[in-house]
Amino acid sequence: MNTKTTPIDADEPWMRELHADTGYLLYRLGLRSGQLFNSCLQESGLRLRHYAVLRYLATCEGALQRELSARLGYDPSAIVGLVDDLEKAGFAERRPSPDDRRSRIVVLAEAGRAFLRDTDEAGLKVTNELLEPLDAGERKTLHALLLRIAQDGL
Repeated sequence: MNTKTTPIDADEPWMRELHADTGYLLYRLGLRSGQLFNSCLQESGLRLRHYAVLRYLATCEGALQRELSARLGYDPSAIVGLVDDLEKAGFAERRPSPDDRRSRIVVLAEAGRAFLRDTDEAGLKVTNELLEPLDAGERKTLHALLLRIAQDGL
């Protein structure tokens, strides 16, 4: 049984025009993805933005906060709060930079690595729910196209 419902105004001309706009559809999909992922993270007290910082830190030996801001596209003031939250949770820590004693780098703590391992399944669940209408080949094609766009535009 299909539990999905058709929006009341699905046949309205303005709705059809929005659904013809790829940018709008990507925006809506991004919102839905964020909502689903934040729901999975709710128990931990973290949000998708925290998760993104942890995922980035897992790829390096540490990063300056300004690097996190530039790489993830977050406002520098938002990074400060996100890193504060991650430090309080024991998932990341600030350490003196080996290159500049006046600067501090953010590094992933072991508890942060464990958290990422524990959330891998939740991330896969969200992706599978979002992409449920697509078969494996379509998912692979969509991923390749999105990756190409992201590499050019981000």
